[in-house]
Amino acid sequence: MEKNIYQFTANSLQNKPIQLSEYKDKVILIVNTASECGFTPQYKDLEELYQTYKDQGFVVLGFPSNDFGGQEPLNGDEIESFCSINYGVSFQIFEKTTVKGKDASDLYKFLSDKKQNGSVNISPKWNFQKYLINRKGEVVDYFLSTTKPNSNKVKRAIEKLL
Repeated sequence: MEKNIYQFTANSLQNKPIQLSEYKDKVILIVNTASECGFTPQYKDLEELYQTYKDQGFVVLGFPSNDFGGQEPLNGDEIESFCSINYGVSFQIFEKTTVKGKDASDLYKFLSDKKQNGSVNISPKWNFQKYLINRKGEVVDYFLSTTKPNSNKVKRAIEKLL
């Protein structure tokens, strides 16, 4: 099995399949998000991070999830409106996804399992956990929800890969 994320497909909020191989040669931050979480303001920080580095080949991919405390009651267009109106989000948000447990999406099973990804062995502990992917599509690091996207730790890790 490949040790990169390019083998996966995820649906956009408009239910359009997107091959993650479309992000080849990009540095990627994958984040499970929610609209009613204490960490929800991180959307703003994620958008700033995206704007800062996108011209250097960086993208943020958001995966809304209702897995933690039922904090993502919205669906599809509601999620898109919420992110856009409240936080000016312009990075790609995918459809609501299960990110933990036996029903987790194949992508999140991959991100969470060192046997599959070769590097990281942690499933999301809460909303806004972040996985850092290098230009080869390999998982290289993760940051817990409490680590702000605009922290020096995250910025340094991204800059090293750019």
